[in-house]
Amino acid sequence: MKKPFLLMIVLGFIILTLSACTQDKKITYFNEDGTSKTVSTKDLVADKVEVFVFHSTQRCISCITIGKFAGETVNEYFQPELRDGKIEFKEINIDLPENKELARKFQASGSSLFINAIYDDTDHIKEDTKVWRLVNSEDQFKTYLKGVINNNFGK
Repeated sequence: MKKPFLLMIVLGFIILTLSACTQDKKITYFNEDGTSKTVSTKDLVADKVEVFVFHSTQRCISCITIGKFAGETVNEYFQPELRDGKIEFKEINIDLPENKELARKFQASGSSLFINAIYDDTDHIKEDTKVWRLVNSEDQFKTYLKGVINNNFGK
């Protein structure tokens, strides 16, 4: 008697989780003149994507690898976007004085990878922590990061 009830609860939870994941989200932009524009996240295509790897002067092998794999991913799969200025990749040492403001903008305090999708001159900065779990598999890392970047370009 308890097994069917438990099964129904588990199935209900799975259905709710899946529907929440596929739900269309809306973003509202407010212009300086007071007008607003609401768009579906499914319709957003980034004007530019910044892929920034922040690090300190002292770096571990994982930090170095993330920078290497991220740079290779951008260079291997996004040459047209690089050429057109639609994607930018940088490794940024947060210990250097000239990088303090950029680190503050991204709220980067240590080794981290950030993706900034820029829509209508508005930053949408997100730290991507999943890359740390993929650091031991170059193929999985590159496939994952390529997918994240492609999603921002509506591909």
